[in-house]
Amino acid sequence: MSASEGLLGSVAARKGARRVSICLPCRNEQETVGIVVAALKAETMDSIGLVDELIVIDDGSTDETAARAAAAGARVVPISEVHRRFGEGAGKGNVLWASLLVSEGDFVVWLDADVTTATPEWVAQLLEPLLDDPRVALVKASYERPTDSGGGGRTTELVVRPLLSLLAPQLSWIDQPLAGEMAVRRDLIETIPLAQGWGVEIAMILDLAERYGAASIAQVHLGVRRHRHRDLMDLRVQAAEVMATLLGRLGIATAEPDPQLRLPDGTLLALNLDERPPAALARNA
Repeated sequence: MSASEGLLGSVAARKGARRVSICLPCRNEQETVGIVVAALKAETMDSIGLVDELIVIDDGSTDETAARAAAAGARVVPISEVHRRFGEGAGKGNVLWASLLVSEGDFVVWLDADVTTATPEWVAQLLEPLLDDPRVALVKASYERPTDSGGGGRTTELVVRPLLSLLAPQLSWIDQPLAGEMAVRRDLIETIPLAQGWGVEIAMILDLAERYGAASIAQVHLGVRRHRHRDLMDLRVQAAEVMATLLGRLGIATAEPDPQLRLPDGTLLALNLDERPPAALARNA
């Protein structure tokens, strides 16, 4: 038995009767989503039994994302199905929130679909702290991002880390606060609202730490992460939304009640600072 099979089998045995859901938020990820789904499903579901359901939430893709995900064995849920029942929303956080409402696992593992390095071991490693300690609500990934494929983490290093260090130093130990690879305990994550936009990850950390203490957050190292590199200009809105969300969570008011990103030429870029209510409340409404 290989070390990988041993890890997957051990974690599968320890989860017992509890259920695990993998949820992949996707928009126009046709080049990688099928590869990720196939790799995860073959080992974690078909042969080991670690994962009970694998869901792709298709956030309005205009390419072959949905078809390729389904062909690889995922259950594909269009975001429109969730919107019809719970009202319109937008943004990455909206998709994460939707995934809670269409999945059933006691534990939910969120993975980005644009990576080329995702492995079944990631799932097992993210789940272990949740199985070991009932206080843990959220497990964040930590990893290396090779510079030969563009590096990454610029919003983290230039925005989030300085702000956490200055305003919430008790959380500055988290290596990748904006990591898309994470696992959550359903009964705890469903008690907090989720930011709809790019601020979802930092809001999640701050809200869980405030409600359940710093011990509710853990992190694991997943090795190397390679993903599609985004242009610096594409990160402006992301950085602004993350910053505005973080400041709002810490009670620091912005100059305007409805902030926008103002560019030097006078252009105004809208920020998505809307929120979804706790999933437990939405489900029971």
